[in-house]
Amino acid sequence: MQAIELSSDQTISLALVLTLLIVTRARDMLDPSGISMAVIVGLVVSLMGHWTWLVILMTFLLIGSTATKWRFEEKLALSIAEENEGTRGWRNVLANGAAPMAVATAHWLTGDTSWDYLALCACVSVACSDTLASEIGSLDMRTRSILNLKAVPPGTNGGMSPTGTVAALAGASIIALFSVALSSTAGDQTPTLMLFTIVAVIGWLGCQIDSLLGALLENEGYIGKHTVNLLATMSGAALALLASIQFL
Repeated sequence: MQAIELSSDQTISLALVLTLLIVTRARDMLDPSGISMAVIVGLVVSLMGHWTWLVILMTFLLIGSTATKWRFEEKLALSIAEENEGTRGWRNVLANGAAPMAVATAHWLTGDTSWDYLALCACVSVACSDTLASEIGSLDMRTRSILNLKAVPPGTNGGMSPTGTVAALAGASIIALFSVALSSTAGDQTPTLMLFTIVAVIGWLGCQIDSLLGALLENEGYIGKHTVNLLATMSGAALALLASIQFL
């Protein structure tokens, strides 16, 4: 029986997925269902896309988990903390991982490399921007509704604050920096400054889309938090595709 030979990229991908499993378990980032879904997302993104894509996704996971546990007791006292002591489940993982999986699948099916890396980075940038805005900005008492700028309690869906706005831009910029650092390895040809700018701007805009969806639909009970996150990250990929057509 002939042994299956893996390419170097595939070997790196599998090693990264194993690392993802170990780290998420050791640091209590995800519950068992979340770990299982993270492995699925990791395999699809890295094997159908590229292992650098998984590095960017893992960067978000580490940053998001750290932000979630930041001043957790204060968030708990205000009833705005994540459930299960900040340990996230499969719904959280899928809400932020479905868009990257869709991009990787489209890349695998079409072989088109003109927009895929940009789209992957953009949807992860949205996820990171929104997570930092929520987890850091939720403790800012200067929260106002994105719809009418009226004061609302911290943690309100659709609420925005000065701290959260800066955190959102920081989260998007961090992913943009990693996107630039890994672009040549991923085979992306987008000019450095343009890549950074597009990923950072789309990340921040996607966070605002998330807030609008939260204010208009989640607060009214039409959709839940995970659906809001899914739609926002999908919007990041869509905006990246439009940017690719317009500027690249």
